[in-house]
Amino acid sequence: MELFDITRELFSSRVYPGDPAPEYDRIMEVKNGDACNLTYLKMCAHNGTHMDAPRHFLDEGKSIDELPLEQVMGVCYVLRYDGELDGETAKMLISGRGKKILWKGDVFFSEDAAGAFAEAGLELVGVESQTVGPADHTEGVHKILLGAGMAILEGLVLEEVEEGTYFLCAQPLKLAGCDGAPCRAVLVKE
Repeated sequence: MELFDITRELFSSRVYPGDPAPEYDRIMEVKNGDACNLTYLKMCAHNGTHMDAPRHFLDEGKSIDELPLEQVMGVCYVLRYDGELDGETAKMLISGRGKKILWKGDVFFSEDAAGAFAEAGLELVGVESQTVGPADHTEGVHKILLGAGMAILEGLVLEEVEEGTYFLCAQPLKLAGCDGAPCRAVLVKE
């Protein structure tokens, strides 16, 4: 069995333009005579490797704690693509690949590609960038994917991962009522 940690280190990760950068403060330290080390975190739910829940763009959508574990864990397929993914190419590439697809490379989805994913009944899509849509207009793609009930995994590290089938473990933190959450994403190859 081979394990691939596909999670970015949080504090050194790029931050989506306009989002606050994560911060931490050591409020207790053994070296200062305290009984333990204790860290206070301040961050956006969408920093680093994170998962978007439907509530991210849809008030009536499921929050991150409402996503079932079966949706964020299970067999997935890693595909490589660079550039804008259109609907026809998306349909061709995902055919027979299952319900969870991770995209390796500098890819962003067109609204037509998002529609193809929704039509195919995908449960989860993941990308290496901090967003699935074009940088100047991500709302439409997010609304299509999340409106179909999909989970979106963003900020992945897939350089060392070859295309193929894996078992995905990407449980987001269980943050009641939140629109997203950081997660530790791991791929397992038998």
